[in-house]
Order: sequence, then C-alpha cells, then structure tokens
Amino acid sequence: MSQKIKMPQREPQVRKKDFEQVNTGYTKEQMLLEAKRCLQCKDPMCVKGCPVEINIPGFIKYLSEDNPKEAIKVLNHKTSLPAICGRVCPQENQCEKNCILGIKGQSVSIGNLERYAADITADNDVESVYVVVEKNNIKVAVIGSGPAGLTCGGDLLKRGYSVTVFESLHDTGGVLRYGIPEFRLPKKVLDTEINKLTKLGMKFILNTLIGRTKTLQDLFNEEFKAIFISVGAGLPKFANIQGENLNHVYCSNEFLVRVNLMRSYDFPNYDTPVYRGKNVVVVGGGNTAIDSARTAVRLGAETVKLIYRRSENEMPARLEEREHAKEEGIEFVTLTNPVKFIGDEKGSVKAVECIKMQLGFPDTSGRRKPIPISNSNYIVETDMVILALGLNPNPILSSLTENLKIDSKGYILIDKNYMTSIKGVFAGGDIVGGDTVISAMGMGKQAAKNIMCYLTNN
Repeated sequence: MSQKIKMPQREPQVRKKDFEQVNTGYTKEQMLLEAKRCLQCKDPMCVKGCPVEINIPGFIKYLSEDNPKEAIKVLNHKTSLPAICGRVCPQENQCEKNCILGIKGQSVSIGNLERYAADITADNDVESVYVVVEKNNIKVAVIGSGPAGLTCGGDLLKRGYSVTVFESLHDTGGVLRYGIPEFRLPKKVLDTEINKLTKLGMKFILNTLIGRTKTLQDLFNEEFKAIFISVGAGLPKFANIQGENLNHVYCSNEFLVRVNLMRSYDFPNYDTPVYRGKNVVVVGGGNTAIDSARTAVRLGAETVKLIYRRSENEMPARLEEREHAKEEGIEFVTLTNPVKFIGDEKGSVKAVECIKMQLGFPDTSGRRKPIPISNSNYIVETDMVILALGLNPNPILSSLTENLKIDSKGYILIDKNYMTSIKGVFAGGDIVGGDTVISAMGMGKQAAKNIMCYLTNN
C-alpha cells in the first residue's frame, strides 16, 4: 500500500529564527501522487468526519485530474475558508481518521490537498470559484469575525442574504488573526480568504463592540432580521496560585495578541513591545501552549520548557505541532504542575515551584486525572512564564443584554436550532462552548441553516 506524500517543511534550525511559514506546501507532482491515492469510496467515511460536510472525494478527484479550479468549487460549496482549514484543522482526528486507507496503512492527506487547491487558486476571480444565488436583500448581522462568524456569514452570503459583520477589534479574523502564529497561518492567507468574502458582498464594520457601541436592539432597529453571535471566548483562565501577578507572567491570550495582531515581534517598527524571556516556561498542553512556546523560541528564548500535568499521550495539541516544537528545541516536561511562582526583589518571576504528578482514573474529559505526588516538589528557574490554560467567555455582551440567558460558566445558552433565549438571535463557536477552529466553523454552518429556516418562516 502506498505511503502518503509528506508535507515539505523548512529546516528547524532555519525556521526557528523567523516567523515565516513552516510547511511549504505540495508541489504539483506531489499533489498528483497524493490525490491519486484516494480510493473514491462510494460511501466515503471521511465526509462523515468533517464538521463542515465537505465532499472530500469530489474535490480530490478533480485534483487527481490536475483540475484545481473545479476542486476549489467543490470545496467552496461547503466552506468559505479552505486555505485556513487546510492548515489548522485537526484532520487526523476527523476526516483522515475515518479514511479507509488509514485502517491498514496511511490515510490520504486530505488537509494538505485542501491547502493545495486553495493556494493554487488564490488569485482566481471570485466569480470563477464561487456559485452565488441572486440577492434577496434580507439583512443579517454577524457579531464577531472569527471562524464561526465568517462561516455563518459566508454560507448566508452564498444564499443571497445581505451580511454585515461587526468586529470589536481593528482588524478582521478573530482568533485566526490574533491567536494563531504567522508560521502556522500567514496573515496573507487569512486576508486572501476574507477578501474573497468581501468581494462577494460581505460588509465589515470594525472597532464596534456590540453591547456597548451598539445593542442587539439597535441592530434590529436597523432592520437586521436575524443576528448571529460569534464573539469567541477571550477571557483567560489562570492557575490561581501564588505569584501569578509577578512581572513577566503572561496569559497566552495577551502574549499571542501582542505578537500576532500587534506585531510586537517587529518592535520598534510596530509600537507594542513584548518581553523577550531567555528561559521561558509555558504551562499547558493544547495548541495554544505549543504556539506560545514556538513563538517564544522565535523571539530569542534560549530555553523553552512546556510544563503539562498529564502525559504527552493526553495532550490535546496536534501531533504535527508537537513534533515541530520538539524539532525546534522545546523541552516537554510532562506529569508536572506548577504550584507557585517565585519572584525576585524587583517583583519579576525568577522561578517556578513544580510538583510531579501521576495519572489516576479518567475524569469528565475522558482523560486520566492527574494526581500530585507528595513531597516531589522541585524548582525550575525562569525569567518568563506563559499560562495557556484555556479561555472563558467574555461577559460584556451577555451582561449588557437583557433576557440573553447564559449558563453558570458564562456561555450563551442555545436551543437545538442554535437560537438563544432572544427570538431571532443565534449563537455559535467558543461563546457557546466550542473549542477548535473547525468546531466553530461547524457551528457557524449549522447556525446558518437554521437562520435561513427561521427567516423563511417568519
């Protein structure tokens, strides 16, 4: 059985010194070899693993015939962000996991092929790669320009609706822009995808915080017939241990926003600096933790330790990103948890007191629960700590919107149709409990279907 074509990538010792893209993409010859591995199953299990329901055999068949223009049409029928999905979607746990070839060998590299189709057609006219129905002039407001908002808005746009996206920040993309480093998702790629939506008619209104700048009722008064809330979850979680307020202890959200959105890596050309630690500790085991650690390396850190309370087998971060991190010199310190941050006389962090852990029985997440080992404490010296422990919902919109119901953790409550407690207001993505880019996109797609159904019947 044939082996999958490996994605070409830049050498670790070269790429760790800059923010250029790590994976360089398939050549035409590599793409053809990989695409021809697809069995074109009559009952494709890969499609059932895709949250946005892409016709995977369909687009791969066109690629195998060296017809990327038709391949991207198939992709764009279901997704508005193929170049992004091809780079950051965890295909190995979704579509590729279900690939028949993967049962006894190696699955088709669906994500790499999707990226190729999107990249090779990036400069094509929008009209040649999208099929859009006639405009119906029904206005829908989308709050937040992250993956859920762009997906929901894109699907509505393709069906003829007039879509306006309200973004609180000064640029579009949400977590795609501020949360994912340039070396994984170049801003140029993101801008290309968003520009296509703009050319299709999507309107963006920036620097507008819905809840304060405008209320939901204001939007209804402006004749928006439905609203989709996709504001993400931007409130960082902390460890709640001694020393968290020391200088140079960052949450990953602040750190990555400074570097990705405000380009602090290019200071003083961009005027938002970020501290550059020499011996950095990152706490966490998700993709954000890996992104933070790899970013610290690129900012000049001499050592970076990734501390995670479970074993590597339980890490939610993608395997490819973990492998890239190790290649770039990041040390994984697993079955370990911080219990205290220690400061110097100037109030800056100088060390982390850690405790060793062992795994017990599975908890509510399905992973084995980490249990501290008594008297196993030890000290790790550091001059910078980045906490990547997840995010909670930002309470601004919910606290300022009467009758918008939330749960005990602050997530907006929705029914099976993605509608909130307010008629005509829908929600999806991290603000309702999503946890990945692709899950947010899946929610955005389902919400769009329900919004169209609602608008048709009301």
